Amino acid sequence: MRRLAVVLVALAAAAAPAQAQPPAGVARPANETALSPIDLGAALYAGNCSTCHGVAGRGTPDRAPSLRDAGAQAADFYLRTGYMPLNHPDEQPKRGRVEFSERELRALIAYVASLGNGPPIPTPHPQRGSLNEGLRLFTSHCAGCHQIAGQGGVVTGARVPPLDQATATQIAEAVRTGPYLMPRFSDREITPSQLDSLVRYVQLTQHPQDRGGWGIGNLGPFPEGMITWLLAAVVLIATCMVIGRRLGS
Repeated sequence: MRRLAVVLVALAAAAAPAQAQPPAGVARPANETALSPIDLGAALYAGNCSTCHGVAGRGTPDRAPSLRDAGAQAADFYLRTGYMPLNHPDEQPKRGRVEFSERELRALIAYVASLGNGPPIPTPHPQRGSLNEGLRLFTSHCAGCHQIAGQGGVVTGARVPPLDQATATQIAEAVRTGPYLMPRFSDREITPSQLDSLVRYVQLTQHPQDRGGWGIGNLGPFPEGMITWLLAAVVLIATCMVIGRRLGS
C-alpha cells in the first residue's frame, strides 16, 4: 500500500503546476515546502526523471534503464555530480552544476532508494588505504582511460572525465556503479580495503607533488616532452642567430 501511495503521489506531482524553472529545466512542485521528504522525492522524480526512467523507476526501452535496484548509491553519484538530469537521453552525462538543493537531493535519493533493494551510499576510508596498492589498482583498472594522473581523456564513443573534482564518496560510487561506459567493479573484483587504497591514490592525483617545480598540467610525459623540444628549438634558433651575426660581421 505504501508503494502504491508513493506512485500515486508521483503521478499527481507530474500534473501539478511547477514554479519558474532554472535554465536546466528542473521542475519543482509548487507546494514543495509543505511536502514530506518522501513525497517531495516522488514529486521531483515525476517532474525530472520519470520521462526517461519511467513511472516508479521501471525504465523506458531504448531510453533509460530501470532504477528499481539502483539504490541510494547510484542516485547520490549521478545527482551530486550534476550528471543528472540530462537535457536529452542520448547525450553523455558529464559533471556540471548540481540543480537541486540539499533537501531536494536527500529527498530524491531516498525516493530512488525506496524503489528496490539497491546498495546504500558507500563510506570509503582512504586513510586506511595503501598508496602503492592504490597505484597498482589504478594502473591496471583505470589508467587506460583516465591516464595515470587521473586527468581524463578521450576513448571511442566517449569523453573520459578528469577526477580532480571527485570526492572520496564519489570515487567509491563510480567504482561500484560504473557510470556510462565505465565498467562496474564488485566487492569480489575490488575489495573494500582495496577500494580504500584506490580512493587514496586518486586523492593524491588531485594534489600532486610537482617536484620539478612545474606540473605542466600533470598530463604525463607527452606535454613534458613537447615543452622540452620547444625549449630546445628556441635555444637552437637563438644560437644560430648569434653565430650568424658574428659571421656576418
